[in-house]
Amino acid sequence: MNPGLAQDHDILLAARDKLAGAARLNWARGIPMSDWEGVGVDWTSCRVFELFPARRDLTGEIPPELGGLSGLVRLNLSGNALHGEIPPELGGLSNLLTLELQYNGLTGRVPAELGRLSRLETLNLYANGLSGEIPPELGNLIRLRLLRLFDNGLSGEMPRELGNLVRLERLLLNGNGLIGEIPAELGRLARLEYLDLASNGLTGRIPPELGRLARLKGLYLGRNGLSGSIPPELGGLAGLIYLTLNNNSLTGSIPPELGRLARLVGLWADENFLTGPVPPELGDLANLQSLGFDNNQLSGEIPPELGRLRNLRSLSLRNNALTGAIPAELADIPFLEQLLLEGNALTGCVPAALREIEHHAFEYMGLPYC
Repeated sequence: MNPGLAQDHDILLAARDKLAGAARLNWARGIPMSDWEGVGVDWTSCRVFELFPARRDLTGEIPPELGGLSGLVRLNLSGNALHGEIPPELGGLSNLLTLELQYNGLTGRVPAELGRLSRLETLNLYANGLSGEIPPELGNLIRLRLLRLFDNGLSGEMPRELGNLVRLERLLLNGNGLIGEIPAELGRLARLEYLDLASNGLTGRIPPELGRLARLKGLYLGRNGLSGSIPPELGGLAGLIYLTLNNNSLTGSIPPELGRLARLVGLWADENFLTGPVPPELGDLANLQSLGFDNNQLSGEIPPELGRLRNLRSLSLRNNALTGAIPAELADIPFLEQLLLEGNALTGCVPAALREIEHHAFEYMGLPYC
């Protein structure tokens, strides 16, 4: 057997029982390595290049010995019941392109040593019990395209070094306990398509630099403690499909520039302290399906231009300070399924055609039908 392959063979045999726990892996001396479960061998280099015993009910820990598999390109242990910490020795896998450890029960910190994986393109550690801060050393992973750390117990501030990940396409950090401000450096991530920071403890303003992310499709900032106004620069995100700003402490008016987001499907900014009118420019969002501004302090009349939103299915403006009549133009929206306007100071009557909408609350508004 090739010396390098013999070394990998012995490493996996030594690691087998610790990794498997109560489960079983068929790694054994009497079985050819080509038949070992979740092991890929490159017979040109005679090295183990792939280790993927994913979703095999493994209940053990990640053995530090795996850091000796120097030919490894892909390591996927996702969807098991592994516990314990991520060994810092994995930072020695200098050829690794993909590291996937999601959907386990891993605890402890994200090792700073992972910042040495200079070829890494995918890092998935989501849906574990990881804690502590995101190591700034991850900013060294300049080839990284996917960074998914969501649904853990991470804390501390977001490292500004993440702005160095110029090839990043997805940055998903939602469902943690991150605090502090959103780094303006994230505006340098020109290839970013999805930025999800929802359900953390982030504070401060939304950086206007995020308006530079020309490829962004999804921007999710809901359920934080963000304050200040909505930057009008977000109106420059021409490819944006989803924008969630709900459950923050945002103030000021809704920028009319958001009416330039021609591809937008969902816009939610409920549970804030927004004031001023609903911009008539939002009627230009031809692809919009859901618009929610519940529980703010919006005033003025509902713009009849919203009747141009032919794809709209849900419009919710509850519990604001809106006045005037319900625009008859809303009855022109063919697919509208939900229209919630209660908790305002609307007057006049409800256009009779709107009573056919499946979900409404007209009975609580004290207005007759026209």
